[in-house]
Amino acid sequence: MSDPLFTQEEYRKFDEGIAELLLHYPSDRKSAAMLPALRLLQTMKGWLPPEGMELVAQRLETHKEHAYEVATFYVMYHTQKPATYVIDVCTSLSCSLRGAESLLAFLEKKLDTCAGVNGERYFVREAECLASCSTAPCFQINEDHFESLTPQKVEQILENLK
Repeated sequence: MSDPLFTQEEYRKFDEGIAELLLHYPSDRKSAAMLPALRLLQTMKGWLPPEGMELVAQRLETHKEHAYEVATFYVMYHTQKPATYVIDVCTSLSCSLRGAESLLAFLEKKLDTCAGVNGERYFVREAECLASCSTAPCFQINEDHFESLTPQKVEQILENLK
């Protein structure tokens, strides 16, 4: 038998959070709260377990497939338990022109991983524009933003993770 999704206290906090979110949406459009509701679940659990997405769908009076569709469309949502550090490397045009591919290769070598492989400690992945075109190349680690990166800066950032 699998572990329950939440403790009683966590269920209470989840339901309170959903109730607060729904105050900002029309009562006949509860499913419009899907993005923040999934964010609430991910904040509480660290990722979006299937039974959690089903619970979100129930609370928003929609289908579980709708929650899954939204969760898999946006890279900010994790439908598998992520590594301790999720590193999103921008490889869009501006970052590419300023060395994003070599930055990505440097990270793969330094961390002994490949982009797209979700390891226990690191999950390095290519990302579309992270909105730092004037300070490229950039990446995010667990949504903390770093820009104007050089191998030396990256070394220091990684050292601070340990």
